[in-house]
Amino acid sequence: MKRLLIVTTVPISLALLLKGQPRWLSRTYEVELITGDGPELDQVREQEGVPLHVVPFARAVTPATDLGVLRQLVATCGRFRPHLVQTYTPKAGLLGMAAARFARIPVRVHGIVGMPLMEAGGAKRALLTATELATYTNATHLTANSHGLRTWVRAHLAEHPIRVIGHGSINGIDTAWFAPQGPAARSAWRRAHRIPEDAFVFVYVGRLVKDKGVAELLHAFTRVHDTVARAILVVVGTRDPTDALSPADDAELHAHPAIRAIGFQADVREALGASDVFVLPSYREGMPNSLLEAGAMALPAIATAIPGCEEVVIAGETGLLVPPKDESALADAMRSLATDAGRTASLAAASRPSIVARYEQGSFWRAVGAYYDEILAGTPA
Repeated sequence: MKRLLIVTTVPISLALLLKGQPRWLSRTYEVELITGDGPELDQVREQEGVPLHVVPFARAVTPATDLGVLRQLVATCGRFRPHLVQTYTPKAGLLGMAAARFARIPVRVHGIVGMPLMEAGGAKRALLTATELATYTNATHLTANSHGLRTWVRAHLAEHPIRVIGHGSINGIDTAWFAPQGPAARSAWRRAHRIPEDAFVFVYVGRLVKDKGVAELLHAFTRVHDTVARAILVVVGTRDPTDALSPADDAELHAHPAIRAIGFQADVREALGASDVFVLPSYREGMPNSLLEAGAMALPAIATAIPGCEEVVIAGETGLLVPPKDESALADAMRSLATDAGRTASLAAASRPSIVARYEQGSFWRAVGAYYDEILAGTPA
């Protein structure tokens, strides 16, 4: 049986973004996992059922700690002798690919799932660029979780061959789990959050940061609510101090009478099921899982016309696309759906079939397995 080592910087990537994939792969591979410390470790152990090793990954540049982690990764490669090492996220990619190359692992795959340097500048951009290029140099294969991200990387970083598995994504979407809920659940959730039954509900799910366009969303919604009094905005997510909202926007988030900021939700299905339109005004994405989840639950989406979002949302068929950082265009799109029930219903009807046809999780996992089989077949046994 071939041996597969999967490395991520933090365990939440395994708990949420890759949920179930290591366990499925363990049917045909001997799988082990490496990640940093975090509260999701026990969850990962239980849900994946494969050996899990913890190393002190740090997202910041910490030379002494990073060198220690590199040594641990090399030692694990030497003990486990994987045929293939798969890394995700920047720090895991940088150190994991370097360790795998040093240990002479024949197949080294880095998964590009996002690109923070798209919005970075100055010294930070230079550092992130150097990190990406070093990772690509040590990898034998690269994947991207969207066609748009692959195009951007090849245009701005390096013209390496990059594969998009299936239609994109990192893990597909569990369309049995993310499925439309009945009217009773919708009504109960609305009552619990003081939302009238006849309200038109927009919902956002994600980190409360500038890069996600949350400020533009708040400003656009305020304009919409001035003319559509029954509009409500539900905001699911927590603050991130590394890219914090302004004090004024943070205050608006919690003070506006038509905004429900409900914080982090381990299960977002109830909030999605009680809403009418999903909104993601992000500046950058790889392949946004939140759009896949919302679409699988038959929610039309308003998203920015950026890589990743442009692939999930079929403009005019399953949702609307607007320019990033344009709160006027965002407000117009939100207002148009809040005041046109027929159009919104048409977009909603097309949303779930579109996601099921392209991103269903079982199909994606089979495509991942086929990709691994393909690239391993080109290496010595």
